[in-house]
Formats: sequence, structure tokens, C-alpha cells
Amino acid sequence: MSKSITFLINKSEITAGTRGASLGPDAILTAARKKGSCLFGENKVHRLPNYNHLLDACTEYTYAKRIDGVLQIYNELNSSVSETLNQGAFPLIMAGDHGSAGGTIAGIRTAFPSKRLGVVWIDAHADIHTPYTTPSGNIHGMPLATALGIDNTECQSNEVDQKTIEQWHELKNVGQIAPKIKPEDIVYIGVRSVEEQEVAVIDRLGIKNIPVAEVREKGVGQILSEIDQKLAACDILYVSFDVDSMDPQLTSHGTGTPVPDGLQPEEARGLLMGFAQNPKTVCLEVVEVNPCLDEKINTMAEVTFGLIEEFAQILKN
Repeated sequence: MSKSITFLINKSEITAGTRGASLGPDAILTAARKKGSCLFGENKVHRLPNYNHLLDACTEYTYAKRIDGVLQIYNELNSSVSETLNQGAFPLIMAGDHGSAGGTIAGIRTAFPSKRLGVVWIDAHADIHTPYTTPSGNIHGMPLATALGIDNTECQSNEVDQKTIEQWHELKNVGQIAPKIKPEDIVYIGVRSVEEQEVAVIDRLGIKNIPVAEVREKGVGQILSEIDQKLAACDILYVSFDVDSMDPQLTSHGTGTPVPDGLQPEEARGLLMGFAQNPKTVCLEVVEVNPCLDEKINTMAEVTFGLIEEFAQILKN
């Protein structure tokens, strides 16, 4: 059954450690125009407000940088994503950094409060730090922790001030549902750059990670089948695709935190098209294209647009 698509453009980059991801969504639009595609002209496009001006001032939140702005972004996404889903459309989100993904998850749960949500996190990084464990203070390393409603104080390495603690609590509770997902309902694909605190919490919670080598060994079809079985109890799925999941040698270094030995673009394509065909999939988010870092003149955006275009075509047919 054909689905209507609403593109939600979120240019936030306040949770990242490098600058330029806010230009990623427009770089993808530029790639579409270069290709002569009418995809964004034929579907609804909604631009969310961003708070990137906060980058021009110092932040008082050492272990959750600019969390005051992130909270506003979460609330914006909670509203926009839930509204899109309630209208019967498919939200396809093009975001700057990955830190806002917890707001997307909040919006899905607000729209479907009684449904069990599965999360497929295709990324080089686990993004499950908290203010208590972060080595950088950058919130793009924390969105899954907000959705799980965890602090991971078992691995605490930072002394967090009360004001940060209060804002962190608010962040976890956006949408008034917490926790929003269960650890057993998360599947990582391609995660290969993690800190010891993340390894500890992933092991403690029993979160499944499918390494790149396993994707290559088994093939995309088998991986999709195993994920179906793993998330069989889930009613709906959210797919979060960070372009750094792909091998930078085969795409480009046009992303904030590239990591070697990632997915081949064709493997990423196979995974995403499989989820496009899965009737449980209710939302796709694509993040971290950074044209400022692209040594191949917008190649990462062009590769990413190709994936988005094909995904959208499957939804439409």
C-alpha cells in the first residue's frame, strides 16, 4: 500500500563535536537538484526550527553541552513526528547531528503510546553515553540513553551538577513516556567505535550488535531475516541511519566522525530497502552528512540522496 511521505528537515548541529552537519540536509537537496530529481517537490517538506545560535555562546553544561537547546529540539520533534504519523504520513527525517534522535523516538511513542517500538540503529557509534559517562559532553553520543531512560551511574566517571541532572531528567521524559524502548528491542548494525562505559552498559543490557563482518559473511537478506525474528514482538520499527556507518573510503569523509571498515554503500542500500519493504517500519531518520568535511565535493550527500530516493520509491509503490 502506497504511503505518503513528509520530509522533516532538522538542521540542528548543537549536539555534535564538529561543525557543518547543519548543512547536510541542504547538501542532500542539492544532490537531488543536480540529479534532476523532483522528490522534494512532489512530497511535503517541513523545516523544523533549530537552535544553532547556541553554538555562538559558551555552554554552562560541561557534561551535556547545550542541553537546554536540545530539550527544545526534542519537544519540536516530539510534536512534528507525532503529528505526521497521526496524519497517516511517513516521517522521513533528514537531520544534522544524531543527538536529536531521542526526540524522534519520543514523537513515535507519542503517536503510538500502546505499541511496542523496535529500533534499528545503523551507525559506527553506540550513542548510549550519559552525562555521567561521556568523555566529551557532546549529546550526539547520548540519544539512545535518553530513549532507554538510563543514567549508567554504574560506570560513572563525571561529577554532574544538579542543573544538568534536572535537564537530563526532562530530556528522558519528553512525551511523558519513559522509558520509551526496551533494551531487547534495539538492534545495532555496524557499531565499531565505542568507549568502555558503553561496552559495559551494552553488555549489561544485552543489546544486540551485528558487526560489519557479520553482514558481509551472512549477506543482507539473512541479516534482515534475523532482525525480523529478533524484533518479532515489536509492533512498529524506527530505523536510524548515520552515514558514518558506511566505509569512508567507499563514500567520503563527509561526516563528523568517520570510522574505517564500515558498510559498503550497497550493503547499506540493501538494509534500508529491506526496511522500506517492512510494513512495521514507520519512520526513517538519516543523519550526519557534513559537506564541510567532504573531500570529494558533496559525494556523501549524493550517495545518501540515492538511498533516500530509492527508499521513498519503495514506500510510494
